[in-house]
Amino acid sequence: MNVYDFDNTIYDGESSLALFWFYIKKMPHLVKYYPKVLKAMYNYKKGNISIEMALEKYIPMIEPYVLKIIDTCDEDAKVFWDAHMHKIKPFYKELHKEDDVIITASPEIYMKEICRRIGVKEVIGTTFNHETGKIERFCYRKNKVKAYKDRFGDTPIDCFYTDSLNDAPMIEIAKEAYLVKGSKIERIK
Repeated sequence: MNVYDFDNTIYDGESSLALFWFYIKKMPHLVKYYPKVLKAMYNYKKGNISIEMALEKYIPMIEPYVLKIIDTCDEDAKVFWDAHMHKIKPFYKELHKEDDVIITASPEIYMKEICRRIGVKEVIGTTFNHETGKIERFCYRKNKVKAYKDRFGDTPIDCFYTDSLNDAPMIEIAKEAYLVKGSKIERIK
């Protein structure tokens, strides 16, 4: 079984940021949050705050909006991926196998549509409570390993593909690991 991170690995960019822009077009008043989102991403990428600190500070502001869009997610995902399908990197089609798994911090509810389109049957992502809008599972770093094991037990990972060493916990449990930078793939384990 091969397991793939999604953003900047199979997908050229950050799909969650693109999804945020998608919703700004639908709900223009959300633009007021854009500076905060950019600041959080910048501070996280620079190592100034942990992901936990970013979540604690910024997630409460999106929870009410999750509740507003939860009923339209399936249709929104189709429209979103119609516009972003071209950002799937060509290498994935060459490596695709029937039992591939995508594991990502991106919202699972939106990932199901792109996975259906590219022929991936199993996706594990961030999940939200449909009644409260709160995150139930943030699928990131060591949480990815827990989510993987919850779904697949001790099923071995033959190859793991990622764009970031933030996925060290997944790299550790894979037989082989590959770092994807743009269209370059380098074996790192």
